[in-house]
Formats: sequence, structure tokens, C-alpha cells
Amino acid sequence: MLRLSNFPVPLDYTEDSLRKLVIKKLGISEDQLLSLKLYRRSVDARDKGDVHFVLSLDLQVKNEGTLLKRHKQLTQVHHQALPPLPKPRFTHPPLVVGAGPAGLFCALTLARAGANPILIERGKSVEDRTQDVTRMTEKGLLDEESNVQFGEGGAGAFSDGKLTCGVKSPYLREVLETFVTHGAPENILIDPKPHIGTDRLKPVVASIRNEIIQLGGTVLFETRLERLILRAGNVVGVEVSCRGQKREIETEQVLLAIGHSARDTVQRLFEDGVRMEQKPFAMGVRIEHPRKMIDQSQYGAFAGHPRLGAASYKLTCHTQDGRGVYTFCMCPGGHVIAAASQPEGVVVNGMSYHARDAENSNAALLVGVRTEDFGDDHPLAGFILQRKIERAAYRAANLSQDHSFFAPAQRVEDFLQGTETNRWGDVHPSYRPGVTMADLRAVLPEFMIHNLKIALPVLERQLHGFALPDAVLTAPETRSSSPVRLPRDGTGQAEGISGLYPVGEGAGYAGGIVSAALDGISAARKVLESVAD
Repeated sequence: MLRLSNFPVPLDYTEDSLRKLVIKKLGISEDQLLSLKLYRRSVDARDKGDVHFVLSLDLQVKNEGTLLKRHKQLTQVHHQALPPLPKPRFTHPPLVVGAGPAGLFCALTLARAGANPILIERGKSVEDRTQDVTRMTEKGLLDEESNVQFGEGGAGAFSDGKLTCGVKSPYLREVLETFVTHGAPENILIDPKPHIGTDRLKPVVASIRNEIIQLGGTVLFETRLERLILRAGNVVGVEVSCRGQKREIETEQVLLAIGHSARDTVQRLFEDGVRMEQKPFAMGVRIEHPRKMIDQSQYGAFAGHPRLGAASYKLTCHTQDGRGVYTFCMCPGGHVIAAASQPEGVVVNGMSYHARDAENSNAALLVGVRTEDFGDDHPLAGFILQRKIERAAYRAANLSQDHSFFAPAQRVEDFLQGTETNRWGDVHPSYRPGVTMADLRAVLPEFMIHNLKIALPVLERQLHGFALPDAVLTAPETRSSSPVRLPRDGTGQAEGISGLYPVGEGAGYAGGIVSAALDGISAARKVLESVAD
């Protein structure tokens, strides 16, 4: 099979016209092209007067060797089978803690190998969460467009389903195909920035969980890891609690996929002697613009084309003090949402439904945070800094009980001028349950304010309209990644504790859904190899 890469085509191409374009490009006859399959599709919008698709196509043709010599855009494709899963021999089932992407794919891999894993999830089932949202909506606490992230340790990680990943892995395709098998749209296999959407993702997660159960795994909801049970530096079990009841589970392998927000669990593990170290990360705000303005800035006259959908962007710059300021988790046609996991603290995030047709587009606008910014050399000092900002946001925005979990927000023009916002312009905040007009200097550290002020005009030059005076900044986005890392050795185990496998974002080894899922697969395979026949 041959792959034709970097092949430009008009936005309105059809299957028939594409076949004709390929035949013309290769200079072959109709009967020489045996089959054609789309492998990857991206948008080239560098020239706003000529926005088009760029395709990679897998072809079966006659006389492959001759065509390879003639066309530099052609390469030969060899599909390599993934190594089979080792056959395990466990004394007790392995335990996976956390049901975010790392935990789910970890448990799924173990289940597919016949390991009968136990998966513990701090939150409720997807069905119970949906019922909770329905009840809250009926009581007027939420509206139908609101989204709620439940609990700590991975539950919120699937709020949106952006599947971009910069990690090269032989298991990347397996992750995407697993999502498709469980109900995700097939276009995630070909898009360079694949996206499922909150509305489509919830049943996908439930379906993956059901496969784990059908293969012999067990899922324990509303269950929290209380402590490890160690003997001579080896894991021999765990103590968990569920609805106030504690019990012990025997196991020799604990795969710790708790996510980047399970602060209480991390604190207990630290007290149990699990080694941890500080890690740089990033924090900032959510910035919102009119979706149509972003579409126009990115696509020019082609904005609104049905094949393009809502436009995305990815911007970055470095300030004079060497800090990176960049956009992250961009949500075209989306909403800013609540992501708090502790009382008297405000955290924001972003999401989009599959259609990406909301009035605003938003993105995290983050500033690099160095370990020296933590203010202390304690391994968990980064959590303290996060919590300080989240509490400041709560105090700034929740002026009465009627405003519980409101978020502070400010117009970009007011932010740059250092004045408190007293009106909204053309952009209205999408955050629910609501926002309080504020001066973000009361919420964010001075170094963050300083760098955001420097970056906004620079990013405006990269994307016209980014520093729109009426654009809205909603704060704080503190949970982009974990400020702590759990060091692990070459076998994937925590340093000094045999049988404990730190996995995913919460352990400091991933930065998104796909990279976390890949780390989960890798950890599961390491466990299987350690007990294989």
C-alpha cells in the first residue's frame, strides 16, 4: 500500500472528484487505481483567499514500484501488528485507582488480557451523574447548556473529549479506534485535532466501562483510596472507603491513576511514604471571543463553510523573563464551565458539544509556573499555591450565598488598563452558574498578571481580534496539569515501593486525554509483563 501525503484539495471535493484528482496527480489510468482511503485531513488556512484541505490518502495501485520512484509525495506503508498482551498470573486482581483516561485504558488493557481488574471510581456512575444534573436543572440550579464536572481524580477529565496528542506511540491508533468502537464519531480517526464533544462522550465512557465489566473486571463507584497496605516495601493491599464504610482489598499491584486534582489522596500517599517532587506547570484564565469573529480571523471569506465548522487556534509566546504564555484546550463554539472539586474554591475549564455551535469560542490562556513560584520547597507546595488562587477567586466572586460558585471575570480592555469591569460589551460570559465582574488582580499572582498583559498584544499579532476589548477573561484556570510528580523506575513502579505504579496526569506523566490513555496502556502492559508466564 502507498500513502500519498500533503495532497491539497478544494473544500467541496467529493469522492468522485477526489479519485479524479489523484489519478491526474499520479498520471495513471482509471484502472490502475484499485482503492483509495482517507487517512488524515487537515485545513490549510495560511492564505485566507485559498482555504483548502490537505489530505493523506492510502492507495492500492498497480505498479507500486514505478510510482514510488516517480512521486516524492508517495511512501510505502507497512502496517505492523501490536505485540500481543502477555498472559498474566495474578495472586489477587490488580487494582486501578481512578477512572479518567489513564485509569479506564489501564483497566481495559488488563481486562482484555484476562486479568479481572478492580477499578475504583470516586465519583458516581455516568447514569447517576446524568440524573443529578437533570434534578439540578429542574430545580433551576443549572440550565440545559451547563456542564458539571464531578469529584476528583479523573471524573472531570472527560468533560470535552479533545484527543490531540503530541506523543508518538504504536498504541495511538488503538486508543482512537477504541473510542470509535464505543460510539465516538469515525472522523476522529482522520482529523488532526480530533474531538468527540461532551454530549457524545458520556455514553462512550459508559460503554468502555461496560466492556471492562463484561470481560470480568469490577467497577466500584463512590469509592476512595484511603491508604496503601505495605509489607517490607511491597504492596499487599489497600484500604478503601465507600459511603462511610471502610474495607481492605488484597492486591499486589496498584495502578495509581488518580488525576491531577485528587489532592487529599496525594496527601495521604505522601504521608504513607510515597516519594514525590515538585513539577513546573501552568495556570491562568479562560478567554472568550465571539465564535464568528474567530472563524472570520482564521478562515476569511471561507468562514461559515459547512465543511470547516468552528475555527480553532493555538497561540504561544515568550515574555522578557523567559516565561511561556500560551493557549491550551481551545474550545471552538463552546462554554466555560465549573471544575471545582473542593468547597470555597473556584476553578474554571472549557468544553464544547460535538456540534461546536455555541455563540462563543474559548481557550485557556496560561502562564508558565516555575517551582520557585511555589514559595516553599515542600513537594506539595504547588497544590497550596493552586488552592490559594482558587480561594481568592471564590472570595472575589461569591459575595453572598446567592452567588455560590460564581467566577470572577473581566473584560480584556479593563484587564489591560487595570480597572474593574462594570459592564459587558459584545461578548457575554458563558460560565454557569454565573460570573461576578471583578478586577483579576485580586485573584491572580502579580507575575501572572504581568505576563498576561505582555502576552495579549503579542498574541493579537498572531490572531487578529485575540485582544478584543470586549473579550472576557474568566478566572482561574489552575488545573491544566499536576504540580507534582511521583518518580518511577524503569519498570514503571514508584521508587522504593514495589507494586505501586503511578500513571497519567496525576503522577506527572501526561498532559491530556490521549497521552494519559497511552500511559495507562503502557503501565498495564508493564504490570502484565511482570507476572506473565
